[in-house]
Amino acid sequence: MNIHKQPTSPTKFEPAERMKQLPEQFFASLVSKVTRQISMGHDVINLGQGNPDQPTPSHIVTALQDSASNPLYHKYPPFSGYRFLKEAIADRYKQDYNVELDPDTEVAILFGGKTGLVEISQCLLNPGDVCLVPDPGYPDYWSGVALSGAEMVFMPLLESNAFLPDYAALHADDLNRAKLMFINYPNNPTGVNAPASFYEETIRFAEKNGIVVASDFAYGAIGFDGQRPISFLELPGAKEVGVEFYTLSKTYNMAGWRVGFALGNREIVRYINLIQDHYYVSLFGGIQAAAATALTSPQHCVQQLVQTYESRRNALFGALSDIGWEATPSQGSFFAWLPIPKGYTSAAFADLLLEQAHVMVAPGIGFGQSGEGYVRVGLLSSEERLQEAVRRIGALNLFK
Repeated sequence: MNIHKQPTSPTKFEPAERMKQLPEQFFASLVSKVTRQISMGHDVINLGQGNPDQPTPSHIVTALQDSASNPLYHKYPPFSGYRFLKEAIADRYKQDYNVELDPDTEVAILFGGKTGLVEISQCLLNPGDVCLVPDPGYPDYWSGVALSGAEMVFMPLLESNAFLPDYAALHADDLNRAKLMFINYPNNPTGVNAPASFYEETIRFAEKNGIVVASDFAYGAIGFDGQRPISFLELPGAKEVGVEFYTLSKTYNMAGWRVGFALGNREIVRYINLIQDHYYVSLFGGIQAAAATALTSPQHCVQQLVQTYESRRNALFGALSDIGWEATPSQGSFFAWLPIPKGYTSAAFADLLLEQAHVMVAPGIGFGQSGEGYVRVGLLSSEERLQEAVRRIGALNLFK
């Protein structure tokens, strides 16, 4: 006798509430749009992403190749990472910023800076707490806040205020519940640097309101026109109110290596190490050894990289001027923040450039409501490709 089973529906599992609160990954849709245009045979110039286009310097790669054969690194590393890597970042901060850091208590090794930026919200925030977030800003700040169950209050970054937050505009009831705030200079996406006076004001503001400052210094090595970006930790009192997040991704073209640091306040560093004890057993020791090589070797490769980005910036803005697209040149980072023509949303304008000029840019709305009216362009292609992208856009006669 043949028994025919009826097909059963696949089991449906209900995710935890925190999963439902996660923000949508806005930029994943950009990748699919670019892929579709490429599949149609178009030569797309993708200026919408933030992935460094240069290889990791060869001396760092060689250090990884050598250290990978060391049997010591084939074992679990110490939970909080090797001390030699913490010493290396502390020495680099001393040389570059004259900041003293205790490797044992003021340095946490991260699986990339993004990890720490998500973890700090989970360490400090409870449901009902408020986190102050720059708008526009790096969307992964939102992810950590969502996972913590806290609320976000956005700090608009307006051109009229040099793309710095206006603390006086924040409401008292929000400040009463605020426990954490993010700042980010050199800024993604606006490309501006912050003066020392801004950090002084931020420290006073944090002290007065009992708020922890999380300074995202991912682009700290990249400043233009002879202006070295300032570290939050350079200012007196910074360690008392917060931490800084640093990454090797941009400074040494090591985005795929996933090496970052949380630096500063001892208590917060301890919290981050504690939460990581429950997630990880630190980075592969060979990568830690190579990262230490990056930090302790002569920094010629960093200087050359900054020169490359500055030359690209100059080529881009020169070409923009030729087609009548007026914008303020970037002060740092590897991004340009460009106002769009009237009559478009940032998303519609980005779609137009992709479909008609085959140039991908990132719509400002993806970075927050105050990003509307702008697009972000990455300096992550050759000067020739940047100029070609602008020529294609110029042919659309949008700025005449």
